[in-house]
Amino acid sequence: MSEAQILDGKMIGGRLRNRIAEDVRGVDADHGVKPGLAAVLVGDDPASQVYVRNKGRATEEAGMRSFTHVLGGETEEAELLALIDRLNADDRVDGILVQLPLPPQIETNKVLERIAPEKDVDGFHPINVGRLATGRPTLAPGTPLGCVILAKTVRPDLTGADAVVIGRSNIVGKPAAQLLLAENATVTVAHSRSRDLPAIARRADVLVVAVGRAEMVRGDWIKPGAIVIDVGIQRVPAPEKGEGKTKLVGDVAFSEAKEVAGAITPVPGGVGPMTVACLLANTLRAACLRRGITPPDPAAGL
Repeated sequence: MSEAQILDGKMIGGRLRNRIAEDVRGVDADHGVKPGLAAVLVGDDPASQVYVRNKGRATEEAGMRSFTHVLGGETEEAELLALIDRLNADDRVDGILVQLPLPPQIETNKVLERIAPEKDVDGFHPINVGRLATGRPTLAPGTPLGCVILAKTVRPDLTGADAVVIGRSNIVGKPAAQLLLAENATVTVAHSRSRDLPAIARRADVLVVAVGRAEMVRGDWIKPGAIVIDVGIQRVPAPEKGEGKTKLVGDVAFSEAKEVAGAITPVPGGVGPMTVACLLANTLRAACLRRGITPPDPAAGL
C-alpha cells in the first residue's frame, strides 16, 4: 500500500481564503455589505499577540474590516464586558473574537456568553452550541469545521462513513461530532476512559484526534485507507536535532500512521491554518445571516 495523501492545510486553507475573498467582493457588490471582525486581546501574552495580529492581517486580506482592541492585563471584567456591549451594538462589526486565555480576574464563560450569538464567530455561545446540537443553522467553532472540510476534500460525501472522534472537549471534540452527524456520518465519540480505544479507532473511515497527548494514536490503531485528522500539537524533546532541541508533534504518530492511512494531516501545517480560514468564513456567514442574505459556502467543492 502506498503512503497516505498528505492533507496540506496551508494550501487548502489558502484556497478557502481566496474563495472567501471572492465571496466578500460579491456580497459587497450585490448587497453593499462589507463584513467586519473585531478581535479583543487582554494582556500581553506573546503567543496571543501573534495570533491576533495574524487574524487581523488575514481579515484585511479577505477584504473585510478589521477592528483590534488591546486591553491591559489588569483590565477588570466590567470594562471588558462594556467593550463587548459596544461591539454588539456596532453595526460595522459582524463577528467578535475574544482571544483566550483571559487573566484570572475575568470569568471566561461570562465573557463568551456576553457576545451576541449572531456575532459569535468562535461558536462558543451556549445558544450556538444548542443550535449546532439540534441541527439548526448556526456558527460552528472554526477548528472542528476545518477538520470536516479537510475530510471532505478526500471524501466529499461522508454519508454512511464510520467517523470516530477521540476527545470530548467543548472546543473540538463535541462540535466535531455534531458536524459529522450533520454530514450523515455514523459517529462515535471516544476519550481517554473509553474501553479498548485502539479497537474503536480501527473502525474509523474518518478519525479525528483531539486529546492533547503527544503521538498517543499509533499506526496500528488506523484502519487501512482511513482519513486521519490530527488536531493535537505539542512540543517534545528532539535529541536527534541536538541537545536541548525540540520539535512539534500531534496526537498521532505521523510516521507510523502515514504508512496505513489513505489521507492524513501533518503537524504543523494541517488543521491549524484551516482554523483562521474558517473564522473568516464564519464572519462572512454572520454578516449575511444578520441581514437576511443567503450566505455563500466558500468550502463547496474545495
